[in-house]
Amino acid sequence: MIKSPSFTSEESIQPDLTPLLDIIFIVMVFLLLTATVKLQSLEVSLPTADTESVSDVDSKSFTINILEQPPYWGLDGHSYSTWPSFTNALLQKVKSKPDFQVVIASDKTAEIQHMVKLLAFLQDNNIKATQILMDENKS
Repeated sequence: MIKSPSFTSEESIQPDLTPLLDIIFIVMVFLLLTATVKLQSLEVSLPTADTESVSDVDSKSFTINILEQPPYWGLDGHSYSTWPSFTNALLQKVKSKPDFQVVIASDKTAEIQHMVKLLAFLQDNNIKATQILMDENKS
């Protein structure tokens, strides 16, 4: 006579759900990867100012020019071929006219590294640039 094993614990009667969970997770990942997501955007209207925030350049100032092509540096319209000659002229100008404001005017197409280099130099020499000239967007 063949005897069947006797089950005394309740654990052996319950089915193993691990393969079922694996299949469910695989299907979920497949559906998440193949679903198309509609990108939504929100139109934001920015407030406008009643007053003009742009000020005129003071007459007691000198301008640092950052140009697109070499020579990259200029001071009051005079261009300098090398960085050391420009920095020497700038330091002399600041020492001779300490009450003048420094205005930075950069070409729109000039590389940003020149602006960063200039700002680092101004900070190292404790020169305060009070204004940065920008083109007004006419649209």
